Amino acid sequence: MASHFANDLPPHLLMWQRVREYAVPPSMIETATARRAAGDWAGACAAARVDTDLDLRAVRDRHGTELTTRLRADLRRLAPDLLRWHMPRIAPDGRLRPGLTLSLARYGGHGDAPPVQLVVRTPPARAAAGQRMSLALWEGPGDGAFGHHPHPHPDRRFRLDLHRHLWDGARSGELARRCGPPDQDSPWAHATWAAEAELLLRAEGRPRGAFTVRLGARGRAVLELVAPDDAHVPAFRPLSYGLPAQEVAALPVLPEAAARLLPDLELLRSGLITAGRLHPLVAGALRAVGPLARDPARVPGPAPESHDPHRVACRGETHRILLRDGVLTAVDHHPAELRREELLVALGGPALPCLRAIDAVHRDPEALPAVRERLGHGDIAGALAVVEGLLGPAATLRDGPLRRELESAAARRVDQGVFRAGLVAVHPAARRVPGTGPTEPDHRPRLDRHTPRALRRKRGSRPRPRTGLL
Repeated sequence: MASHFANDLPPHLLMWQRVREYAVPPSMIETATARRAAGDWAGACAAARVDTDLDLRAVRDRHGTELTTRLRADLRRLAPDLLRWHMPRIAPDGRLRPGLTLSLARYGGHGDAPPVQLVVRTPPARAAAGQRMSLALWEGPGDGAFGHHPHPHPDRRFRLDLHRHLWDGARSGELARRCGPPDQDSPWAHATWAAEAELLLRAEGRPRGAFTVRLGARGRAVLELVAPDDAHVPAFRPLSYGLPAQEVAALPVLPEAAARLLPDLELLRSGLITAGRLHPLVAGALRAVGPLARDPARVPGPAPESHDPHRVACRGETHRILLRDGVLTAVDHHPAELRREELLVALGGPALPCLRAIDAVHRDPEALPAVRERLGHGDIAGALAVVEGLLGPAATLRDGPLRRELESAAARRVDQGVFRAGLVAVHPAARRVPGTGPTEPDHRPRLDRHTPRALRRKRGSRPRPRTGLL
């Protein structure tokens, strides 16, 4: 793998490198793939930490057998680990974009009725511990089944119904054709915009016309898809005339999956990842792409060294640190000697190298960043495996950052469970504090220093045109 200085690499590449290392662990991919191969789509979702808010019998009663058959076929083709691999993420930690409703498939409506959509939802930031997602069926603007979700409507910018190769295991081979050129330096996939815009406009019932591409947080390009006739390859160009802001907001939006280059291509080209670290379906699809062709095989890493027993150079000898009754102990020192040394340390004296090694494992372990990353991405089993490799099985954690991280992760999981149960329907900051204002149930408190920063930014920003939501 090529070596780089961190300052020479774009921040988004470093973020995606951490995402590819921790967000979708190999154990999740193996378990989800095995269950999907056995026809157990619900088990595959459970392995990929995807909750299912679907009742196929109720769907059949409301929408008929034909729609239910199509939905069941899509669920069987769903690779939830591949979906997690390609889900939108936010900087700087690469967590799942919170409060998002993303469309996976559309099932045509009748008459003026909107199409029923298979969607995946991410919880709001306050309930994002565990980084879980949920599958549901969105039945239209009047669907109030998920009123506690901050954004229950499918997002126009983040949608995968036109990019089934990012979640459908049977169509993952289309990735190489639609992910963008591998030798492009820009993160924007300009070379594929025309073809992707044609698919977008066709899905919206428009053979040609204008569309928008969101470029970053504030930039937006208004483009036009043109072609002399259907026999020519379409091309895009800037719109030659201006449009009011509300009309621009109502134009079709090129999905983020089509606007940007596949992050895996950038990581391969920069040497930040090897083929063996890719998702197997992604690696299989990119086998003919340049960066992957130069790195076709898995690069074997060094075998992990056992940390139990620990060996420490102490007083000219090599001493062992073993697990005794759940506690790391310097077994080559007599208990009376250890008690004297601990008393000496309490009085300000120097500690034995064995005692320093034990204290470092609890207070400043080298594996602490890896544990934090795994906990942040919801990989509780992986984080506990790292701790067991560090301390040994059935170890007792002393006070320190390692224990605090695990306790904090457990507390955050409670918030996620409360949200899933629908017990907290609004943001905690939006609830009235007793004795500080009116008693109406729909009262919205004033912004103050106690309001979370995300809510202040949302409440303080200028309102956006709402025409695009109609």
